[in-house]
Amino acid sequence: MSIKLTTLDNGLRVITDTVPAVESIAVGFWADVGARHEVAAENGVAHMVEHMMFKGTPTRDAAQIAEQIENVGGQMNAYTSREITSYHVHLLKEDTDLALDVLSDIIQNPTMPDDEIERERGVILQEIGMSLDTPDDLVFDQYQETAYKGQALGAPILGTSDIISNMSRDTLMAHVERFYTPQRLVLAASGNLDHDYIVSKAEALLGNLPVNEGRDAAKAEYSGGEIRVSKDLEQSHIILGFDGLSRHDDDFYAVMVMGTALGGGMSSRLFQEIREKRGLVYTVFAHHSPYQDAGQMLIYAGTGPEKLPELIPVLCDEIMAIQNNITAEEFARAKAQIKADMVMGQESMMRRTNQMGKHLIHYGEVPDLQQKLAKLDSLTIEDLQRAAKRVFSTKPTLAGLGPLGQLESYDKISERLAA
Repeated sequence: MSIKLTTLDNGLRVITDTVPAVESIAVGFWADVGARHEVAAENGVAHMVEHMMFKGTPTRDAAQIAEQIENVGGQMNAYTSREITSYHVHLLKEDTDLALDVLSDIIQNPTMPDDEIERERGVILQEIGMSLDTPDDLVFDQYQETAYKGQALGAPILGTSDIISNMSRDTLMAHVERFYTPQRLVLAASGNLDHDYIVSKAEALLGNLPVNEGRDAAKAEYSGGEIRVSKDLEQSHIILGFDGLSRHDDDFYAVMVMGTALGGGMSSRLFQEIREKRGLVYTVFAHHSPYQDAGQMLIYAGTGPEKLPELIPVLCDEIMAIQNNITAEEFARAKAQIKADMVMGQESMMRRTNQMGKHLIHYGEVPDLQQKLAKLDSLTIEDLQRAAKRVFSTKPTLAGLGPLGQLESYDKISERLAA
């Protein structure tokens, strides 16, 4: 196997995937912390920290951090999700030392100068403003808040304007000290590399990371319900969601394939019936999002408000139908889509690294692509139907944004789904 894992004495895990045929390396840190680890008064701190880690260390200012990577043609980026924060670089193999040095520096030695905090605070407030002006993004935040009421898992990843406006340097630094520790960090790399060399560099650069237990995320408690925000827009944005399955559930792969058959592409049931045959929407899709202890099955549709009376009944009909009637052709096509995506993802060093880092955090073990493909191959149509019944029998969550005068009541939609 090309993937190797070494755990340093301080607990930091180093996982690599050697691909000799390429000329590059993708390398980064994956931290076991995201928006769902926040307390309510600090909502948005994980994302703001992600921004601030690039804003200087004792030996590099913000411009130098960016320039040193881009001077050699590299690309550096980061993201914050609800469960993970990542910092990563993709560059040529001969610049591996530079990537490790810069990444290790920003992870261990962020200075977060006050002037940079104020500048980045303004940037994030603009980012929040953009999301509020983007209805097909905003409706997802509204859905999340409704599905997980009063929980960090339901709070926006970006935080709120009020909280971000008052976020202190002490709060940001405390977040780093609490969560950016060896036990919660994974150093992952894919490409033209030598595992033992990466390990030796990690030992030299990261052997003194301080130990801290961090804080576990609160258990997810799905609540369901509805939120309707009437707004003068051209389109109505609708999400109908259900309590899904965690990535550790025995039916996880079954619900993933079922969601693909229902609304995962242009050949899916929802796209063919709602867009192609009836012309009711421009966009419609279904997607299952797993967490460590929960999950959610979402269906999104963007439509003209005059189409809502026809759209909702058809949408509900398709949800009911897939619980009892999945054809062999649909089943095979959905599996093929997921398998092809997994295999083709191996052609991207950055995607390989991202999948590897996340998998190690989520499962605590080395990812095995062949094992994943075998699990998909072992599925039956009955497995998909069982997973569909499990998910769609849960209390729905409805989020609507835009002109909603013709959107039927939550109770009526619930009745359709219980018929």
